[in-house]
Amino acid sequence: MTVVTRSERETLALARKLARSFKGKEVVFLEGELGAGKTVFAKGIAAGLGMKDTRRVCSPSFTIMNVYRAGFPIFHFDLYRLERSTDILDLGWEDYLEKGVVLVEWAERIVFDYPAIRVAIKKGKGNERRITVVRRGGRARA
Repeated sequence: MTVVTRSERETLALARKLARSFKGKEVVFLEGELGAGKTVFAKGIAAGLGMKDTRRVCSPSFTIMNVYRAGFPIFHFDLYRLERSTDILDLGWEDYLEKGVVLVEWAERIVFDYPAIRVAIKKGKGNERRITVVRRGGRARA
C-alpha cells in the first residue's frame, strides 16, 4: 500500500490507523532519510496503541532504545549509530520481540531476517510524504 500524505497530521492519522490492527507482537521497520518523518510515524503508532501523551515519543538516536507504555509496551529503536549488524544483538534485540510492539528507525542499516511491517517514507515537496507500507516475512531489505 502506498499513500501520499500532505501534512504531519495526515501522516500521524495513517500510522494510528495501521496501529489499530496490531495484536501486540509486531515489528515495524521505519525507513527514510533524515527528516522524512520516521519519528512522526512512530508517534502515530503510539497514539493508535492508546498512548495518551505522545510528546514523549522521540527518536532514540543517543539512547538507541526508548520504552513507552500504551495498550502494549512499545520498544522504539534507532539504529543510525550502530556500526555492525551484530550490534543489535548486543542490545538484547531478541528479548523484546515477544514483549510488545517493536519500532525500528533506520532499519535499512542492518539486514534482519525477521517478519516485519516495512514503512518506507520519502520526502516530497513541503510536508508531502510518499509512504509505502509492506507486510513481509524475512529481511528488511528487498
